Amino acid sequence: MNTTMHIRPILAALRRHKMATLLIVLQIALTLAVVSNALFIVKTRVLHLSRLTGTDEAHLIAIRNEWIGQPDARHIDAQMRADLATLRNLPGVRDAFASQAYPLEEGGGGLVRIKHRVEQTTKAQLALSYLADEHALDTFGITLVAGRNFRADEIASLGPYDKSQPAVIIITRDLARKLFPDDAAAVGQRVYLSDDSPSTIIGMVDRLQGSYAGSSTRSIDEDTVLVPARYASSDDGASYAGGTVYLVRAQPGQLAAVLRAAPAALVAQNRMRVINPGDGIVTLAQARTKAYATDRGVAIMMGAVCVLLLLATAGGIVGLSSFWVGQRRRSIGVRRALGATRGDILRYFQAENALLVGIGVVLGVALGIAANLALMAHYELPRMPPWLLGVGALLLWLLGQLAVLGPARRAAAVPPVEATRSV
Repeated sequence: MNTTMHIRPILAALRRHKMATLLIVLQIALTLAVVSNALFIVKTRVLHLSRLTGTDEAHLIAIRNEWIGQPDARHIDAQMRADLATLRNLPGVRDAFASQAYPLEEGGGGLVRIKHRVEQTTKAQLALSYLADEHALDTFGITLVAGRNFRADEIASLGPYDKSQPAVIIITRDLARKLFPDDAAAVGQRVYLSDDSPSTIIGMVDRLQGSYAGSSTRSIDEDTVLVPARYASSDDGASYAGGTVYLVRAQPGQLAAVLRAAPAALVAQNRMRVINPGDGIVTLAQARTKAYATDRGVAIMMGAVCVLLLLATAGGIVGLSSFWVGQRRRSIGVRRALGATRGDILRYFQAENALLVGIGVVLGVALGIAANLALMAHYELPRMPPWLLGVGALLLWLLGQLAVLGPARRAAAVPPVEATRSV
């Protein structure tokens, strides 16, 4: 029996069960729309949380230090120099520097607006910044792809009311591409971080993620500027709430030992400080886990939703097909008596299911595109690639064929004599 001969009786059978047909088609369409968008969200979240910071994450420690009392800027700068010397001389430490934030920190760091000219009227390019010195590149574990590193005499000491007006800066390649048509020519160019004086780009690194992990794929967290300065500042009150972040890079295999020794060495050097033993001392691996906890949770939840929806759809197909097998025992027997083979009956139910899934997929593609446009408007998601809808459609089609296989085989097993006895 040719497969094309099944179409007319299939359509006639579906017209006799309009409501059941409509429900299963709608279920398939909604499943495709939801599953395709959910898988797209999972894909974007997984890509987001798996991005590299560009640093030697496995060996980096961030220690947030807060000063006690009312030290002036000169005293803090001297103390920071002493702290850094202490950290760099610890066994197992490769290098260290002081900043105001660290990669993947929640709510840390600074935002800068970069202009090509002071009188620029177009929107400034936003970027994230780290205070750094000549040890920052080695501590982060990053290398220059162009230009040079900071010199010791270029490192400024910022007081409580000082604006960041660096004469030189180092930027990431990602930021260079946004600032200049030819990113390779970025080194040597002058830009403005403030309206007072220009900053010359002296170096470019390949990648350095900013201090905000973020959750949007349109974020700027890889547009990063290194500013040659130490923030030697305290409030007029009893303590400086922001504190200083000491970034320490351990030698391979020495992370645990440095993690224990560094805070103790800082306290021994000067006890007029507060280092929170909890979130005040973190490895970058811990920072990554915390920063991307939401993304990881969303990906797991969406994955579970996809599995449940697919199982529910498969269950609906099995239930409907089983119901129709019971309703059609007489017609199955007649066809078997007229010469239809078990394979013909099996192919009939598979063709019927393929038609139902096909109608549901066409409707589901339209719903999936509409849902993606709504998500783009409200949650800043990018456009879903068409191939993902194709993957979802293929997945549903295969699932439908597997789901109908059991009922179809039971239908094909009905002997002609048993079916025709009820005529």
